[in-house]
Amino acid sequence: MTTPQYTLVIPLKPPATAKSRLAPAVGALRPELALAFALDTVDAALRSACVAGVVAVCDDPAAGAELALAGAVVIPDAPAAGLNAALNHGAEYARSALGAGAVAAMSADLPALLPAELTRVLTAAHPFPRAFLADTQGVGTVLLAAGAGVRLAPAFGGESRARHAASGAVELTPLDAATVRRDVDTGADLAVALALGVGPRTLATLGRMQATAYTYSPDSRSGQVLLDDGTALKFDAAAFDAGGLRLLRPGQRVRIETEGEGGERRITLITLQTF
Repeated sequence: MTTPQYTLVIPLKPPATAKSRLAPAVGALRPELALAFALDTVDAALRSACVAGVVAVCDDPAAGAELALAGAVVIPDAPAAGLNAALNHGAEYARSALGAGAVAAMSADLPALLPAELTRVLTAAHPFPRAFLADTQGVGTVLLAAGAGVRLAPAFGGESRARHAASGAVELTPLDAATVRRDVDTGADLAVALALGVGPRTLATLGRMQATAYTYSPDSRSGQVLLDDGTALKFDAAAFDAGGLRLLRPGQRVRIETEGEGGERRITLITLQTF
């Protein structure tokens, strides 16, 4: 049997404004994580046997340059009329400029995505003119596929599962595709994605904010942490107080925020790890 081929369309907001609901869990690293999610998504997608290419719709020049290095064809959001208009624009570009047949719109925040699971989903979608996969919550949509010559007609956002079903698209269920369904909007979502196993860009970005408490003095409310790469960093009372902590025990896993680089790097916040 011939392996079906899809061109994926992935939308990415400018990282500076993306993933606002993730901010309470990751702080200042939110923009970097939003881009890391997208880069890991693109990398995994391009390793699926069913993916002929990826079109990323993105207006941020720096993010677009990284997505291009990851192997995506990057185009601006010319309609500038919201998510679904951007997805239609990407699908039309894929067909008119790249000669694509079947297309699929997919979320850009799937850092745990496994190529084999995406292959499973796209293979299941292939017999149908249009098909979709709901998110883990069963409310939204993470992927919508359309066969060659079939209009994509995306209706993402909010309760999109019901809208896609009402539009005549076939829901793909049940499927063993946990990593395709695991989009990340909150700290709780991120915890689940980490348990599944995230990609290298996400892991590297998170590694900059995760550490283990090494020493702590209750008198000065200061101490030292060890980053996951073994680097030791000191924190002072201001960083401790900023995290709302009352006590810290050596060996506890913590989340930190820092500023500066190299020898000038300092911790500005330390709190217990929540994901």
